[in-house]
Amino acid sequence: MCGVFGAYSGKDYVAEEIYLGLSALQHRGQESAGVAWINGDRRINVIKGMGLVHDALNQSRLAEVRARTAIGHVRYSTAGGSHEQNAQPICANYAQGPVAIAHNGNLTNFLELREALENRGAIFQSTSDTEAILQLLAHQPRRRPLEALRRALCEVRGAFSLVVLMEEGLVAARDPWGFRPLSLGRRGENYYVASESCAFNLLGASFVRDIEPGEVLLINERGLQSYRMPTEVEHGRLCSFEYVYLARPDSVIGGRSVYKARQEMGRRLARGGSGEKFFLSSAPASEADFVASMPDSGTTAALGYAEESRLPYEAAVVRNRYVGRTFIQPTQRVRELGVRIKLNPCPELFRDRSAILVDDSIVRGTTAGLVVSMIRECGTKAIHLRISSPPVRYPCFYGIDTPSKGDLAAASHSVEEIAGSIGADSLCYLSCQDMIESIGIPGDGLCTACFDGKYMKEPDRAESRDACERIFG
Repeated sequence: MCGVFGAYSGKDYVAEEIYLGLSALQHRGQESAGVAWINGDRRINVIKGMGLVHDALNQSRLAEVRARTAIGHVRYSTAGGSHEQNAQPICANYAQGPVAIAHNGNLTNFLELREALENRGAIFQSTSDTEAILQLLAHQPRRRPLEALRRALCEVRGAFSLVVLMEEGLVAARDPWGFRPLSLGRRGENYYVASESCAFNLLGASFVRDIEPGEVLLINERGLQSYRMPTEVEHGRLCSFEYVYLARPDSVIGGRSVYKARQEMGRRLARGGSGEKFFLSSAPASEADFVASMPDSGTTAALGYAEESRLPYEAAVVRNRYVGRTFIQPTQRVRELGVRIKLNPCPELFRDRSAILVDDSIVRGTTAGLVVSMIRECGTKAIHLRISSPPVRYPCFYGIDTPSKGDLAAASHSVEEIAGSIGADSLCYLSCQDMIESIGIPGDGLCTACFDGKYMKEPDRAESRDACERIFG
């Protein structure tokens, strides 16, 4: 997952607003950040660097940039390593003018496209799949950039939510399945495009609507011009993990409040439901003294659980606010150290008491195991772990850093084995059906592949290799 943000104004300078929008999307990527704009000489300018927004970008410098259209990106690497050359936006000044692209998602036919493009003479400057889109544009020198972009997007596969900067204006585009969110906001005459609606609140802008799956939206002095990709799909495939973990709770995605969805997941989890379970009879969860959460992503579900079970909620695990997300750190070693720096249980709340601990998911099991171990050191009676999503058993190819089954605890271990390795007295997951109903979007409109293995049908490799011939032929 990554975060993208774009702004267009007919009269205001917007580069500093990109900085602010990216700050609101910092939870979506902490490895690098960048901003791009077009200067008066029809050239792309870009500032980008490694680390958090306030480290990678100079707000004072951006406040002086005289640009009425700009885009930005915060990155968490899922395709291409964590290197400065992969930081986005990816930019070029080519035959038809300047262009910059910021991308959230994964292109599943990237390797085939790259091979075909390199055979035609393309020289890639990064290992990011986003560069394939830029190369496809550059190899259509006789087409206007917007036309070339629309043609290219018909041939890439997988997940893409894009903001693109070109002389024609600001472009927002979303794949026909709508895997990753992308929203349109407005404040007066200024328009904004963001991965999540929470970014609009910081700027005093109002949410207008989601960019539709398969839509290419051009924003310029003529207003909004919407185009459709010719690709036909049966239904959308919005990522369910956005509601479970990725998105901020104050965002609205697909017309559904992330906060309310997580709260309902907690309520259903408290009811028991049909999710997978493991109990030690010597420590019944019914005798728990209170509900706690893994902050911050498990907090909203924990509040729903406490409300439904009529148990008090205690903020018994404290988060260090100056440490970011550990799930999206690039190495296992950093994840392990990050958990201990980031989370700390309150011994006086856990000592001689039984607790229900709610978390949003177990992916690798790193965070849960370390936190449960730290709680044990406080002298707790029992720890009942409750997960407000189903077991993550299958890799994701559309923008989450779980590309291999070997990384997933539930792919090769039973619920009992996971509970044992984590050290919990009991472990319960939410069922997939309860998760879908909590989100409130029909199941065929959600991607639940990481939970149930039901992937969308992808084109074969031969079809992907033929993409370049269709574009250039």
